[in-house]
Amino acid sequence: MPRISFSSLYVNDQVRARNFYTDILGFDLKVDKPAGAGRWVSVVSDDDPDGVQLLLEPTYAAGREYYGALYRQGTPSTSFEVDDVDYEYERLTAEGVTFQSPPTDSGNTRSCVLDDTCGNWIQLVQRLED
Repeated sequence: MPRISFSSLYVNDQVRARNFYTDILGFDLKVDKPAGAGRWVSVVSDDDPDGVQLLLEPTYAAGREYYGALYRQGTPSTSFEVDDVDYEYERLTAEGVTFQSPPTDSGNTRSCVLDDTCGNWIQLVQRLED
């Protein structure tokens, strides 16, 4: 049975993305080394350093139109679970992060969507009690 070891997120600037995902969001840098025309940059959650790596992949010409369209529509590229979405919203707003709107409830989740400064909207999701 396959297992998920990596998940890719396409970014328009790998250096800026590495800094945003580590310095602002708080992920730990796992790998940063040359790889072809770009770099192999991956981050992990600090509570699971051997878990799934998020690859911050360079967006080449073929993908720019697609990812640009998602961004223009306001569609999140991925979601991250957090324990307290309101806390993260306040913390990240203080860091200058831009959000589409404050956290809102939908069913058994509370969420908000932020701009990662690298061509993506990212959803933060908190599970609520049923």
